[in-house]
Amino acid sequence: MSAMAACDSADEPQKSAGRREHRAPVSGTRAHATGVPGYSATWHCEPRTVGRARDLVRAALHTWGLDGLTDRAALVVSELVTNSIQHSGRRMVRVSITLPQRDQVRISVSDKSSELPVRQAPDGQAESGRGLLLVDALADRWETEERNWGKVIRAELHAAPDS
Repeated sequence: MSAMAACDSADEPQKSAGRREHRAPVSGTRAHATGVPGYSATWHCEPRTVGRARDLVRAALHTWGLDGLTDRAALVVSELVTNSIQHSGRRMVRVSITLPQRDQVRISVSDKSSELPVRQAPDGQAESGRGLLLVDALADRWETEERNWGKVIRAELHAAPDS
């Protein structure tokens, strides 16, 4: 069964920015269709969520024939989810990947924290603090959108012409 077919009709429809979405179950081991070509899932803020997010992104990219973006996208989503887990102080994080254009993917990580991400300049000895520097280097564009319930961080990646 494809990830889109796995969308459970019992999920509650949610309104978000003028369009309907389905809320992924909290246990979130399946991807759910987002409306435009895309998938999303909501997980607990725990270390294993980073691997789940990478798997979601890899599966979507493979489905869309954009395997050339896999390494960059997996690292970007890893850094964004890790940042949310470590700094949001919240229980849940939502990850989505969409295909707004044939050669462009958008990875979004949402949480209910109003604390915005801060790009740091770690010293050479620091073991952390480089996540957003990596996102900045790997994504073609990234942004943070404040919402009344928290924030959404989006990163866009464009496929090379031969991907």
